[in-house]
Order: sequence, then C-alpha cells, then structure tokens
Amino acid sequence: MPAPKPDNAHGSVLVLGASRGIGRAISARLLQDGYQVIGVARSIEQTPLDHPRFTPYALDLADMTALPDALKKLQRAQADIEHLICCAGRGHFGSLEEFSYQQIRSLMDLNFLSHAWAAKSFIPLMKQRGRGHLVFIGSEAALAGKKKGAIYCASKFALRGLAQALREECAGSGVGVTLINPGMVRTGFFNGLGIAPGEQDSQAILPEEVAAAVVWVLANRAGAVIDEINLSPLQHQIRFTADRK
Repeated sequence: MPAPKPDNAHGSVLVLGASRGIGRAISARLLQDGYQVIGVARSIEQTPLDHPRFTPYALDLADMTALPDALKKLQRAQADIEHLICCAGRGHFGSLEEFSYQQIRSLMDLNFLSHAWAAKSFIPLMKQRGRGHLVFIGSEAALAGKKKGAIYCASKFALRGLAQALREECAGSGVGVTLINPGMVRTGFFNGLGIAPGEQDSQAILPEEVAAAVVWVLANRAGAVIDEINLSPLQHQIRFTADRK
C-alpha cells in the first residue's frame, strides 16, 4: 500500500538506534520522504547519513547512569521533535542459566528501559502540541516466548506492554502510539549470535520494508489508531553460524 503524503512533510523525527540496520533504513526513508531526522546512536558520528536534513546526535543509550541527564539535554536541544522512533536494541540468546546477572540487566536496560525513558522525556512535548507519534520497533519475540530467548523475549514483551499502556494514556491527546513487530530481518543484528535467517529471499524481511511501515504509520491521520503491525518473512528458517561470541 503506498504511503499517504505527510501533512507536514518536513516534521522532525527522532530516531533511536539510527547508525545501522533497521534504524538506519528508517532514517534514510524518512529523509527521502521529506522529514527532518535527528539520528541517535553511540557511534552515530562514525556512520552518519550524508544528507542536509540529517542531524547526528551521539548518545550511549546503554549508559543508564548518564542517560536521564543526556535525554534532558537532547530534549532541550530538539524541543520541536514531532515523532519518536525507538528501534535501538541488541540480541543475546541462550538458556537462562547461561546469562550472568549483568547480562540480564544490560539487555533489559537497552531493549526496554532506554525506550521507556526516551518516551517519558518526549511525550509531554507531544501532548502540549496535541500531535505526534511514538513508534516502537518490537519483535515477533514480543508475541510468543521461545526457547533460548527468555530475556530477549521478556524485553520485547515489556516494550509491547509499554506501548499498549501508553496508547491508553495518550488517547485523546492527538499523540499516537504504534508497535511494529518484525520477524527476522536481514541486517547485522545477528553478527556474533551464532544464528542468522535462511539465505533465501523468502526467509527474511528487509530493513527497508520495516522503514516503509514506519513511514506509512506517520503519514496516517491522527484519528486512525494503528495498534500493532506484524511483519514476517514468508518462511521462517534459522541457520546456525560459527560466529557466536
């Protein structure tokens, strides 16, 4: 389905996790469609998008000690943010007993807590303006728990619950909340994990397809509620690789 033309083709969008993978694809598509993009990532200045409407903003979303103050500074510097796209995250898979306590904490912090804190920082500004959209990039792991994925699934289940609750909280404010749940996406996400999607085109979706869904969500009118979008490859096929860290 073609995306409707945005009402404000030059609105500002904050993209968390914009340096690679899905986040980079989303940023590139938003720029193509006329949006102003502020791309946030720890190493964003090393891999910025070369575009006059792209502003790189270096921020370590995994540093939970510094993150509250860093988000306040970002909020003051980019007070005109209209939309927030939360897609930072990483994978770590294995039986629960294989995780250290710190590994459990760090995965939950990045995949869930950093997004909750970012939403807390920017929702008030959106509500004051009476418009805007929060889009969380979840995962099919938010829909059903899987073996070897207890903590990763938990982080995505938590993100799904956050999105559902915020949708209720923002009802009537003009602020929309949508969760997009991709299946296996052909990106560098799987590097070092020991697994990857199957090699056939039908066994993974592309980051550009997730980006197209994001643009479609932002371009719809505020009166239309877009709850969740599930994007899956035609065939679910996992192959094992030799690069597990």
